[in-house]
Order: sequence, then C-alpha cells, then structure tokens
Amino acid sequence: MIKPWKFCLAATAFFVLSGCADMTDKQRSTAIGTGIGAVGGAAIGSFSGNAGWGALIGAGAGALGGLAVGQARENEQRAYQRGVETGRSQR
Repeated sequence: MIKPWKFCLAATAFFVLSGCADMTDKQRSTAIGTGIGAVGGAAIGSFSGNAGWGALIGAGAGALGGLAVGQARENEQRAYQRGVETGRSQR
C-alpha cells in the first residue's frame, strides 16, 4: 500500500510540472530560479536556525536571477532573429 505522504508528493509534483507547459522561457527560468533560491536559502538559513526567512530571501534572489537570465535569453534570441532576417534580405 502506498503511503499517503508519497501520494501527496507525487500528485504535487505532477501538478507543478504540468503547470509549466504553457510558460515562456522567461517565466520558466524565473520559476526555476525561485525554486533553487528557496531551497538554497532554506539550507543556509537552517544553519542560523531561521530556515523560513532564508527560504524567503533565497526565493526573492533566485527569482531576480532567473528573470535576468530569461531576459538575456530573450534578447539573444531577438538579436539572432534580426541577424537571420538581415541575412535573408541581403541575398
């Protein structure tokens, strides 16, 4: 028999991951940064006995970092597309 907490964990993972299907790259990198920041912040915060605040601060920092990465990727993709279009128009 499956334990209830394992079922809840699997169901939560399914719903969280299925919610990412319609995200843009910027939204996806922001979400990933938030998650990684929260986990890292909680781990660091647990050393000082304040994992909740560490997770909160880490999530904010991770979200900002993920947003910056997503914006950089979008800018890179736009520049690439402009180069492709310029190359095609000069043929």
